[in-house]
Amino acid sequence: MGRVTERRRVVRLRDGVVSERPDTLVAEEPLEIRLNGKPLAVTMRTPGDDFALAAGFLVSEGVLGRPEELANIVYCAGATEQADGTVRNSYNVVDVRLAPGVPVPDITLERNVYTTSSCGLCGKASLDAVRTTARWPVSGDFPPLEPEVLAALPDRLRAAQRVFDRTGGLHAAALFSPEGELLDLREDVGRHNAVDKLVGRALTRGDLPLSRTVLLVSGRASFELAQKAVMAGVPVLAAVSAPSSLAVDLAAETGLTLVGFLRGASMNIYAGEHRVALGVSGAPGARRA
Repeated sequence: MGRVTERRRVVRLRDGVVSERPDTLVAEEPLEIRLNGKPLAVTMRTPGDDFALAAGFLVSEGVLGRPEELANIVYCAGATEQADGTVRNSYNVVDVRLAPGVPVPDITLERNVYTTSSCGLCGKASLDAVRTTARWPVSGDFPPLEPEVLAALPDRLRAAQRVFDRTGGLHAAALFSPEGELLDLREDVGRHNAVDKLVGRALTRGDLPLSRTVLLVSGRASFELAQKAVMAGVPVLAAVSAPSSLAVDLAAETGLTLVGFLRGASMNIYAGEHRVALGVSGAPGARRA
């Protein structure tokens, strides 16, 4: 298994003083995902939770939705050849095997995608190829979220980021209950990978759809993250930064509650405001202008 962090030499300049020291950096390595032995995608990720990442990726692609549809996931031998001619497993290739009878999608050039740690899915043939049909409708049975509960989530996310404290270079995604309880958190150099790791873990535990959760992501809310939330049955997606226009459009189309710029008691609700208890007593600043 690859390491989550690595050490590198760095020259520091502080107040005119030059020094040399080792620095802890987040690891970034490629992961090839194969489906029933055929290459499907390559993503740049932080090693760890690779099986969950692959499973979550396939949930967002509409291939998996229930744990019984997954036969197994295994590491394949990597391409690292040793001096003696043997091949060492680099743990950078995983093969997902579907259970008998589960339809295998047609893996064409359009579907053989390359994903980076910054942008997620790239090279799709068209926007329509991303708009995968969701297995579950976004739940309407969700208790009204108190604004103060939403406001407290970023601090809880930050407090639970163990690797970020050592590197300062990781995104995080977390699932919370409607009451603000932290249910699960994953970190990765790519925010889309962090979400896939969360969703993959939920799949293997039989917790899909995630209809009683709030998904919080560090950074912006892209179309892809909104899609992943919808595909997992998540009713509320919140981000500490801005959403994209397509993310807002998708949220409006599917009934997803989308919150951006979640910083303290300040937030923007771009879609699905019916799930947020606006104007109730005790909510900080909750009044109509």
